[in-house]
Amino acid sequence: MHLSRLRGRKVNELVLSKGERWNGKTMTIRFIMGHPKNLSAPPKPGAFYLGTFASSRLDASAVKRNRMRRRCREALRLSLAQCVGLPAVQVLMTPRPASMTCDFADIAADAGMFLALLKRRG
Repeated sequence: MHLSRLRGRKVNELVLSKGERWNGKTMTIRFIMGHPKNLSAPPKPGAFYLGTFASSRLDASAVKRNRMRRRCREALRLSLAQCVGLPAVQVLMTPRPASMTCDFADIAADAGMFLALLKRRG
């Protein structure tokens, strides 16, 4: 399964305001099942649309915020490669400060738990 970008301010705001919330140790995820409405190309079945959100409240340093974002996105990408048969979903991911200092395996475990939730809902 391929990670697609969640694009557009309106789409991100919709997921942030109306999406269901899942809290892990290293990240918080808001998600809405289905495809975004603003696609220029036809939607692929089982597509995974991912956007990241990290405010300056998370850390004052943009370098650290971006590192947290990249670590969480990579863990989700690797976990997603092992999953088959997930429904289409729009995901807005916010890393937590713990994602900066913890082992990558902890982040991957969080990503795996979230994907297991999606598979059960599937």
